[in-house]
Amino acid sequence: MSDKIRVLIVDDESLARQITKGYLAAYPHIEIIGECSNGFDAIKVIAEEKPDIVFLDIQMPKITGFEMLELIEDPPVIIFTTAYDHFAIKAFEVNAADYILKPFSEERFREALDKSFIHLRDRFQQKAVIKSLIDHNDQKEEKLERVVIKDGPKINIVPVDRIKFIEAQDDYVMIYTDESKYLKQKTMKFFEDHLDENMFIRIHRSYIINIDSIKHLELHEKDSYRIILKNEKHLPVSKTGLTKLKSIL
Repeated sequence: MSDKIRVLIVDDESLARQITKGYLAAYPHIEIIGECSNGFDAIKVIAEEKPDIVFLDIQMPKITGFEMLELIEDPPVIIFTTAYDHFAIKAFEVNAADYILKPFSEERFREALDKSFIHLRDRFQQKAVIKSLIDHNDQKEEKLERVVIKDGPKINIVPVDRIKFIEAQDDYVMIYTDESKYLKQKTMKFFEDHLDENMFIRIHRSYIINIDSIKHLELHEKDSYRIILKNEKHLPVSKTGLTKLKSIL
């Protein structure tokens, strides 16, 4: 086992990776184990190589740094790098290990690295920080455009307009599309808060549906309605859900 601190650089910008490597060259006790230009490659490298510190860009194509963190079971110490100060501020607010706002100086880089060493001494604290960051990210008001779902070695990216309905499954939800279904560890409340209310509606404590997937609403039993979807799936409708439906149909 290496006695050096092992570092991974994750950034879709080649220049940013080069700058980070150049600054790290001043640290003989640090070993750069690799660099990745996207989150998918980084997830694989982190699982296999288990780096101590990851320099992680937040805004990347395919999946963001936040989405990537959500898919890592035992995240290393994270130093965020970003060109967007609103991401950096939010990371700071939840006491993230540190962030570096691009373009960053060597002095600012060194300061962030020093902070990461402190976090390395207490990985338990770092796990709490990452969980806090993910929870904070979940609380943001931005609407989802896609859902990232890990299924063993496979990572699925599901655009929200492909979702037909979502079903509660204890601490998970099952996300249904025309082609497949995906299990995701999130709450119904999370999706209710983060899906476009013009596209999705919660019709029952256990169901959120895409409005475009509705075929019709029908009386099922006395004072009890159900939704018939275009794929002929039948879903129950609560009284609250019925009120919401009547307001839009």
